[in-house]
Amino acid sequence: MQPALLSETCRDQAALWLWPGHALYVGPSLELDVHSGAVSCLAVGIDGEFTVRLEHGPAHVARTALVGARVRHRIVAGGGRMAFCYLDPASARERACRRLMSGSAELARDHAHERELTSLAALLEQDVPLPAVRQWLDLAGPDGLSGSRDPRVRQATRRLSESSGQQLPATELAAEAGLSVSAFLRLFRAETGTTFRRYRMWTRMVRVATLLDTWPDLSTAAVESGFASPSHFSSAFHAMFGLRPSSLFSPRLTIRAAGQSSPAPETRPHGVRRASRSMPLR
Repeated sequence: MQPALLSETCRDQAALWLWPGHALYVGPSLELDVHSGAVSCLAVGIDGEFTVRLEHGPAHVARTALVGARVRHRIVAGGGRMAFCYLDPASARERACRRLMSGSAELARDHAHERELTSLAALLEQDVPLPAVRQWLDLAGPDGLSGSRDPRVRQATRRLSESSGQQLPATELAAEAGLSVSAFLRLFRAETGTTFRRYRMWTRMVRVATLLDTWPDLSTAAVESGFASPSHFSSAFHAMFGLRPSSLFSPRLTIRAAGQSSPAPETRPHGVRRASRSMPLR
């Protein structure tokens, strides 16, 4: 992305809220490349309709769209504000959201509460009380749907979402589930629609953002979250979200970790202070 385009696209403030397994971004649409997410993403056009271009399919115009995990696509919003809600595919909330929409596992559209979602999203600013944000999340996909995913998979995703869970290998979680590694990986994919490796990568991404809630150094947060290097994090982030980390984690973004543990790394780089939540991220 060219700097001129970035400054034009990011001219407005943006906010990112985090829960275990879920994330909600509200702000400028940004200029996204083709990408495939590790989890389901509910896209909501705050200012108007947007276009979802599937890599191997037609383009769809929508105001609300749920793109499945591992589906390569590009969202074009024409500069309007967007809400992107990333939903844990093992959660009841993701299943509830899908039931409120019509379409396929790859792409569903026309959320039953579309008008309310767009109206409420327009009011979600960086300093809005967290109960208002959770109200939006509950409207998108009510938590508490019966018949949720296999408890062994839900336990695995909970473990991965813990503050140090991003390093857990499949062998350990398979043993906890009482399954062989191959059986566990098959069950995980069947229940979530994504692979164990991609889901663990998602939890590492969430961990990076959670650390940045109180820690301003992106490179340190990436390594602390299990990425081999800052360049590894950058390439994985682009593949998953369609933009470079520096395009999102800018001084205009405010991060709020709701219900997450986000301690700063024990060893701080020389000269770096603990940051407040509104401190510019670099």
